[in-house]
Amino acid sequence: MRQRISLLLISALALAGCDATPVDPQVLAKTCAEKARAALGPTGRVSLGVNSGSGGFSSAQIGISSDYIRGIAPETVYDRCWHNRTGELPTIPLDFQQLR
Repeated sequence: MRQRISLLLISALALAGCDATPVDPQVLAKTCAEKARAALGPTGRVSLGVNSGSGGFSSAQIGISSDYIRGIAPETVYDRCWHNRTGELPTIPLDFQQLR
């Protein structure tokens, strides 16, 4: 009896993890476009500022995606990102103007 309850509980937990949560297409398009942008080349950001407490501060970030290093086209990155999250092809096309 105890084995049966344990098996039932494990099965229920496994099935609960399979629940497909709907994804907002606009949010997904933005997320996948950001990944596609990273495949175009290195990204970076520099911040400079001054405050009254500690004086000046600065920071810099440089990012290089593995897709860029492997030479994967941004369109492929976008399509793969969309497919991995929905199991379908994109319903919103990649906007190249947004990438630049």
